[in-house]
Amino acid sequence: MIAVFGLLALVLTGCDGPAAPGGAGSATAAAPALRPGWQPLTLPAPPGGAGRPLMRDAASCAGRWFVVGGVVDAEGGTRPAAWTSVDGTTWTVLPVRADSFYGRQNVFLSVACRDGRAALIGAKVGGAHGYPRVSTWRQVADGAVVEVQASFETYGGPTAVNVSRLAAGAPGWLIVGNRSAGAASWVSSPDAADFALVEGAPELASDAVGVTWAFDLVATSSGWLAVGGLLPAGRIDRDPAVWSSPDGRSWRRTVLPGSSEYEELQRVVLVGGVPVAVGLRGAVFGAWRQEAQGWVSAGTFGRRAGAGVPGVTSLVSSGDRLFAAVTDGARHSVWVSSDRGGSWREVTAPLDVPAGADRDVTLVAVGDRWWLAADDGTRAGLWWAAGVGV
Repeated sequence: MIAVFGLLALVLTGCDGPAAPGGAGSATAAAPALRPGWQPLTLPAPPGGAGRPLMRDAASCAGRWFVVGGVVDAEGGTRPAAWTSVDGTTWTVLPVRADSFYGRQNVFLSVACRDGRAALIGAKVGGAHGYPRVSTWRQVADGAVVEVQASFETYGGPTAVNVSRLAAGAPGWLIVGNRSAGAASWVSSPDAADFALVEGAPELASDAVGVTWAFDLVATSSGWLAVGGLLPAGRIDRDPAVWSSPDGRSWRRTVLPGSSEYEELQRVVLVGGVPVAVGLRGAVFGAWRQEAQGWVSAGTFGRRAGAGVPGVTSLVSSGDRLFAAVTDGARHSVWVSSDRGGSWREVTAPLDVPAGADRDVTLVAVGDRWWLAADDGTRAGLWWAAGVGV
């Protein structure tokens, strides 16, 4: 099912016509790219033997930074790895304690933090059917990251599709992803020690209106906000969709006005308390913003450029600035907006990352500083910069 949806996105975005040039709410195509003074940072080698570091996600809260991923050895074997910092400059390795066969081979794919402590999602493809074997992890009192025991059906089983993203907030922790019945959520205890699957929930799951798909979520003042898309019955293109919930169990769906183009929301953050989402809008990337009268379309940027599937790999905010990392099907690029997604400008990255499997760019921002972790498939690095504006 993942392959089918990915191919659908590839075909539909490849068929879209050109975006409207110039004008308000579009990318500043003629403006030169911003060039931050990127400074490289050193991550110590995790224990367990030689290997190349993998960087897949980053987060920060309460004066603590996290970068997570794994290590791959010369034979292709993997193991989980995570790093932390109290100033964003000097980093240490977090101890990782796995309890399962696949847990010892996990690569961490999503991290969130709350009160200076992290929870994570890791996965490793394996087994007779080659499905991702998903585990959740939590940071305990001694600082170590430990695997959380869960039954196979919690994240796998006959109705499994994927596990997308993890978020933290005042209510605790929540995961969104997808099952054969459509979008789903996993609700956790306050200490991330247990996640309960919410499958087939009215309005969150697929129904007669259309097929739902959830990509990302964020904690809000009233609970949770998830974003994704809905494929209306009888159509072949998705419309952007959002879901709100007070508790992660009961959901209210809002389908944003769509068009004949393929549109979906892939990442969401709060900018000054206002939800802003970024995703695909036909052949370009687009932003949507929640205002008093409802969700409105904001600016567009970038353009599909290669044979790969385009997507948003990271979206973070700090103050009134918004930073996005995307892949256009040919390469990864980084963009910044200072008006809640209304206009965008490209930022020169410290490492050129082509599109493809096992190649990622992820971001985190705090104050006037921001960090970029990049992996081009042969090497990975972490950099920071300050004072990036538009």
